[in-house]
Amino acid sequence: MTQKPITLVDYGMANLLNVARAFEHCGAAVRVVETPDDVLAAERLVVPGVGAFRDCLDELRRRGFDDALRRYVDTDRPMLGICVGMQALFEVSEEFGEHPGLGLLPGRVCAVPRQTIDGAPQRVPHIGWNHLVAPETGRGWAGTLLEPFSGQRPAVYFVHSFAAQPTDPADRLADCLYGGHSVCAAIQRGNLMATQFHPERSGEIGLKVLRHFLDI
Repeated sequence: MTQKPITLVDYGMANLLNVARAFEHCGAAVRVVETPDDVLAAERLVVPGVGAFRDCLDELRRRGFDDALRRYVDTDRPMLGICVGMQALFEVSEEFGEHPGLGLLPGRVCAVPRQTIDGAPQRVPHIGWNHLVAPETGRGWAGTLLEPFSGQRPAVYFVHSFAAQPTDPADRLADCLYGGHSVCAAIQRGNLMATQFHPERSGEIGLKVLRHFLDI
C-alpha cells in the first residue's frame, strides 16, 4: 500500500515525536521540515504546538513560517493545527497579555473559565478526557474532519488553559462541555482544520481523526 505523505512543521515548539509516530501508525510517510520553502511544497501539512502562545508565534515568525503558512492556506491544500497550532490560526490571544496570531481565522483565544456555570471553582488547565459535541449552531460533521463520528460523542484528550473563540460560528466544528461551558474543541473552514485536543494522545479515536485527515 502506498504511504500518504504528511509534512510536520518543526519550529521548536511542538511535540513532534508523538505526532509523527501517530501518523506513521496510520500509514503515513512523515517528513519533518524546518524551512518555509518545504512548507509550501507539502501535500498535507500539520502544525502542532505546545507551550505559551506568544513563544510559539515568535518562533513561527522568526523562522519565516508565518507568511509561508498564509500562502499555503491560499492553495486550499489540507492543513491541520493541533493545540497551540490551532490557537495560532486566530487573530489574537489573551494569554499573558494580548499577542497577535496568524489571522487566518477571525476570533480570539481566551482563558478557559475557572468557574462552572453554577459559580463553583473548576480546575484550569483543563486536563483529561472529554467528549466532543456538535456546536449549538447546528453544523453537522458530514464532509468534515470529524465525519467518522457523525451522531456520536467521541472522547478525546485535552491539555489546555486557553481556547479559541471563533467570530464566525460556521468555523466552529466541535465543542466540549467543561463546567457547563461550551469550549471550542475543533474548527474547520474548507481544508483548514484544527483541534484543541491532542489526536496523538487520544487512542483509537485520535488515530481515526488522523486517518481521515490523510484521506481528505
